[in-house]
Amino acid sequence: MNAPLLRLSGVRKTYPPTVQSSQRFRAFLQILARGRSEGGTTVLQDIDLEVRRGESLALIGANGAGKSTLLKIITGVLASSAGSVERRGSQAALLELGAGFDPEYTGLENLRLNAALLGMSRREIEEKLADILAFADIGKSINEPVKHYSSGMVVRLGFAIIAAVSPDLLITDEILAVGDESFQKKCIRWIEQYLDQGGTMLMVSHNMYHVQKLCRHALWLEQGKPRALGDVHDVVQAYLAWHERKDAAQVAATPSSPHLPSVKQLEIMVPAEDPAVVGDTGDLAVRTVISSPDGRPPVVLFGIVRADGTPVFGISSEEDRIKPRPTADGAWQVSVRFRQLQLMPGDYFVRVCAMDPEGLRACDNHDAEFSVRYPTRQQGLVRLQYEWLAHGDGHPGPP
Repeated sequence: MNAPLLRLSGVRKTYPPTVQSSQRFRAFLQILARGRSEGGTTVLQDIDLEVRRGESLALIGANGAGKSTLLKIITGVLASSAGSVERRGSQAALLELGAGFDPEYTGLENLRLNAALLGMSRREIEEKLADILAFADIGKSINEPVKHYSSGMVVRLGFAIIAAVSPDLLITDEILAVGDESFQKKCIRWIEQYLDQGGTMLMVSHNMYHVQKLCRHALWLEQGKPRALGDVHDVVQAYLAWHERKDAAQVAATPSSPHLPSVKQLEIMVPAEDPAVVGDTGDLAVRTVISSPDGRPPVVLFGIVRADGTPVFGISSEEDRIKPRPTADGAWQVSVRFRQLQLMPGDYFVRVCAMDPEGLRACDNHDAEFSVRYPTRQQGLVRLQYEWLAHGDGHPGPP
């Protein structure tokens, strides 16, 4: 039976009110008397989670969502205010930069100490010492106090120790955000090998490329609560689309100058569907209305952008010599139909940008969301026509 290496049930974390000295004293008395305090700030709640051997799970979310706090509860650095945490097997964690290192000790002394704390015997440490030093690759600095290390050197040493231990469950918090590119590649290669050999990983990262490359599942936390849990690609796309909508709302809330063109309306012309849903070869018709205070026709840009912000395609009314059509209220209207989109499944935005009549200044922009849905195992941004060739001789093989 593949019992979970980690199981969380109803985990909650609340910090007592401690802004004023009277609040701190009252909270202290309540904790002594009842084991908990009243009020305070709840940073995590309703966390139910299982991680089984061989799985790789990413914790994602905006800053302040509770990701690092959850990792600290999982590793035992913090105690939860409610709920239970069950752990099996060996664990090794790389959390805050330099955590577990004594800055006054040398790198070598910290290496031996941390390796011992992670369960390695003195003999095992000596046998693997050369490999650890080679992985860290910090040269003679290994004999210097850690307080003299750069942040990248600290991460190199910490990860090298973890790589030597090879725990049942590896827990990392933004470990790949520090260090040069060559060391990041070395870490990624080791993690991929570790996972291929049946290792289990729980990681926090704001880098969605690393999340999708290294993890199979993801948990999206929002304001301390689970927002989505499931396949990493589905959760990441939903998370990135949420960010795009948030950014678009902030842009829309910013007042535009009354003397410059501005987008009054943008709509995807698909009846009774919000957001619009397009198939693998569907058309997408879009209409926008733009005001122009000086009465001259503006230049209009249309673009298609993936939910994670990746530009897919763009066109310009000026380049295609299209003049906007005047409306009865003195604005300007432009419509366009994108035929047979051939986009891969996912969430997208049509983005319209209103420019001045000379096409030199972007004055305002708006987004409209749509989705592409159809079953496929192909990857990428667009769906290209292709055929397999037989024997590599340039001739089409059998269908």
